[in-house]
Amino acid sequence: MLRSASLGLLAAVVGCGDNTEPVSKCEPPAPWSAAPDLLLGPAQETVAVAVDGNIYVLGGFQAGAAGNVVQIFDTGTCAWSQGPDLPTDIHHGNAAVLDDTIFVVGAMRDGGDYTAVGVTWSWKPANESGWTVRTPMPLGTERGSSGVGVVDGRIWVAGGLRAGSRNDVSVYDPVANTWSDGPPMPQLRDHACSGVIDGKLYVVGGRNLIPTQPEANLYELTPGVGWVERTPMPTARAGAACAVIDGRLIVAGGERNPAAGSRGVFAEVEAYDPATNSWETLDPMPTPRHGVGAAEWNGRMYIAGGADQQAAGAVAVHEVFTP
Repeated sequence: MLRSASLGLLAAVVGCGDNTEPVSKCEPPAPWSAAPDLLLGPAQETVAVAVDGNIYVLGGFQAGAAGNVVQIFDTGTCAWSQGPDLPTDIHHGNAAVLDDTIFVVGAMRDGGDYTAVGVTWSWKPANESGWTVRTPMPLGTERGSSGVGVVDGRIWVAGGLRAGSRNDVSVYDPVANTWSDGPPMPQLRDHACSGVIDGKLYVVGGRNLIPTQPEANLYELTPGVGWVERTPMPTARAGAACAVIDGRLIVAGGERNPAAGSRGVFAEVEAYDPATNSWETLDPMPTPRHGVGAAEWNGRMYIAGGADQQAAGAVAVHEVFTP
C-alpha cells in the first residue's frame, strides 16, 4: 500500500520546472492539454476536489488495492505533492468542499463485495495538519459512488452503491455534525456524477441495479421542493467525471460503451445548460477514461487518473479541459 506523510505536505517531485522538457502549461490552451501525470502512478476510482488553486485526488485503487493517499496538484506551479493520509483506505469516495474545507462523506472499502462505509472526515488544508473524524453516516445508509453537492451550507449525498444501487439521499450538516434524510431519488442510481448550479443539485448518468446497463437520466433536486427529471444526457454512461463551469454541468468520459470494443470507455464530453434544459456536445477527451474524479478551478476541469478500459485498467494520465 502506498503511504504518504502523516502530517503536512511532502515536497513536490513532478512539475513543469523539472530539468526535463515540460509536458504541460499551467495555463493550458483550449480545449485540451496534457498535465504532469499523477504523482504516485496509475490510479482509478478516486475522487477529486479543488481548494484555493490546488486539486486534491483522494484514495482510489493504486497498484490494484485501495489506498489512503492524498495527491495534490498545484495549478499555479504545475507540480504534484502529497498531503496527509486519509484515516483509512478507500475507493469510490464521496467528497465535497465547504468553506475551504474538504469533506469525505462515505466510500467503499476492499472486500469481495465492495463494502460500503459511512466514514465522514474533514480537513482544512490552510490551517490543519490532518484529517478530523466526524459523525459517520447512520447505520444502513453507508455508501460510496454517490452524487454529491453543497447546497445551503449542507452536503447532499444522492444515490450510491451499497450491495447494489441505492436511491437514498443523506444530508450532512458540518456545523451541527449531524446527518438527516433527504427526499429519495426517483430511481436507484450508482456511479453517477453530479454538480450544483444556482442552488440545485444535478445528478446524471450512472447505473440502475444492472452493472452493464448505463443510464442517461438527469435529475434536478431543489431542497425543500424535491426532484424533477430534466432532458436526458445524449450519451448514456456510468463512471463519468463531472464539473460545473460557467453555469453548465460538464460530463466527460465514462464506461459501458459498446462502440469501443473491449475497452468499453467513452471519450464523449457533453454540457448541460439548466437555463435552456439542453445539452451541447463538446470536444472529446484525448484519453477516454472512466472511474476518475474531476475538479474545477479557474474555469478549467482537471482530470487525473482513471481507467482507459472498463472495469480495471488504471492510468496516471492527467489532462485539463478548458471549454
